[in-house]
Amino acid sequence: MEDQIKHYENKLAYEMDPSDLFEALSNGENIVVLDARKDFGYEAEHIPTAINIPHREMTVESTQHLDKNVLYVTYCDGIGCNASTKGALNMTRLGFKVKELIGGIEWWKQDGYATEGKNDPKPGLKIECAC
Repeated sequence: MEDQIKHYENKLAYEMDPSDLFEALSNGENIVVLDARKDFGYEAEHIPTAINIPHREMTVESTQHLDKNVLYVTYCDGIGCNASTKGALNMTRLGFKVKELIGGIEWWKQDGYATEGKNDPKPGLKIECAC
């Protein structure tokens, strides 16, 4: 049972679902959403406030402007894509605190959250700060 408890604790330490991310962003937590897909995927549609650094382009040089004191949440298309996993691994190797978004942008939209981009952004709940 101890191994199983450790397994679930580790999952929660390194993964986040869309509702947890939405709540954290709405509460103004120190999080940066990072789209790990290629530029054209980000430009077509992305999570509001997200930045784009394709996992293949994550280097010391391409990330030197980023704050290592915040949590980065990587995402990609969804369960059929592993760009978020590759991005999370790359960012961790570069010394950043990282979690991976379970289900990617597809589960984000499925849960009713808004997106932005060129391809008919999806209306939905928007991240708002009341401060």
